[in-house]
Amino acid sequence: MSPAVRATYVEIPAIDLDRAVAFYAEVFGASARRTVIDGHPAAVLDEPTDDAAALPEGALIALMTGESYEPALAGTRVYVTVDDVPATLAAALARAAVELYPATTLPDGQTVAEFTDSEGNRLAVSDR
Repeated sequence: MSPAVRATYVEIPAIDLDRAVAFYAEVFGASARRTVIDGHPAAVLDEPTDDAAALPEGALIALMTGESYEPALAGTRVYVTVDDVPATLAAALARAAVELYPATTLPDGQTVAEFTDSEGNRLAVSDR
C-alpha cells in the first residue's frame, strides 16, 4: 500500500539562479534544465529526459526565483537522499555552506546532516 501523503515536487528558493545551479551540480552532481515557471526563471533538477520515463523515485526539485520565494533557515526541511552523508557535507562546506547539524548516525543506523545551500536555505541530507 502506498503512503497517503507523499511529496512529488519541491520548490527551493534561489536568489541567484546561476549560483544555486552551480551549488547543486557541485554538491549533488545534479543536472539542471532551465525553464520559466509561472513567469519566474527556474531550474528543474535531474528531471527525466525521456518523455515516456516514469518520474524518478522521490520528488522532483526545482530551484525557483521570484518575489514569493525567500530562502529560509526555519520552516520546512527538505531531505535529499545521498550515498555518503559526510562526503556530501564536505562538498557543501567546500562551496561555502554553513554546517547546521553535523553528520550524525542515528540509533536506527541512518546518517543525517544539515547545512545551508548557496542561497541560505536549510537543507538536510540522509543516506536513506
